[in-house]
Amino acid sequence: MPLRIIFMGTPDFAVPCLSELIGAGHEVASVYTQPPRAAGRGQKERLSPVHVFAQNTGLPVVTPRSLKDAAVQREFAALGADAAVVVAYGLILPKPVLEASGHGCLNLHGSLLPRWRGAAPIQRAIMAGDTETGVMVMRMDEGLDTGPVCLAERVAIGANETAGELHDTLARAGADLMVRALAALERGSLVCTRQAREGVTYASKIEKNETRIRWDRPAAQVHNHIRALSPFPGAWFELETNGGTERVKVLRSAIGAGEGVPGEVLDEQLTIACAKGAVRLTRLQRAGRKPMGGREFLRGQAIAPGTRLE
Repeated sequence: MPLRIIFMGTPDFAVPCLSELIGAGHEVASVYTQPPRAAGRGQKERLSPVHVFAQNTGLPVVTPRSLKDAAVQREFAALGADAAVVVAYGLILPKPVLEASGHGCLNLHGSLLPRWRGAAPIQRAIMAGDTETGVMVMRMDEGLDTGPVCLAERVAIGANETAGELHDTLARAGADLMVRALAALERGSLVCTRQAREGVTYASKIEKNETRIRWDRPAAQVHNHIRALSPFPGAWFELETNGGTERVKVLRSAIGAGEGVPGEVLDEQLTIACAKGAVRLTRLQRAGRKPMGGREFLRGQAIAPGTRLE
């Protein structure tokens, strides 16, 4: 028998899960998502991807700024849901909300817990050079991603895979995993196991001050940094041009050959020396322009070998 659920999510990562749950026949009593935010040059209010999808599907949408208010908690409980499904919602769920539905709250998390608890598990896994990650369905408690794990799916991370590509893979895998978890919940066979105490790491939010490329790091670290921040917010370096200093985003790179002073341009293929080894920049984006390959970039902005990038 299909379950009556409350769905709680905000970004693109959560949309496939909501779509699959609807397709599986579950009744979505309400969708909770973050309120509209000002975005873009005009700072116009923009609905979250989950909000847009829910509206287009005809689902009721609720956008509280906090779940700590008693009236909001009463409204949540009054929905009479069997369970709440939480996917990158972005708000803290207080105890009354966690306990309001019959089977509590099931969370979809983009890592193999207890590794990379927190806000940016996909980016941090790539940045650390991990070769494997995954998605897990977890029964939520009051801690930060500390609840018992119910189901898991492992996913390999390619040597040149970007955060954007891994994000899409995990979103699809996670949607399927949550459908399986709710099917087990319907049958009364969903078993959740306490997380290991060893191997706990935290995936803190990506801050603006860590997006600049540091050529004084080994090439492997620079390469991982670039792909972990692609396509957003984007790793970047500054380039001196006739018009002044320009910030250039690097969206793709590869491990290159050669040695030199960190930041030195080694050839005409945008191979840049690092503290150890070098990286070749293969896809870049100038301010206000579309992303382009390395050769196309050099046609519009020559960078001579021997140039030093700060």
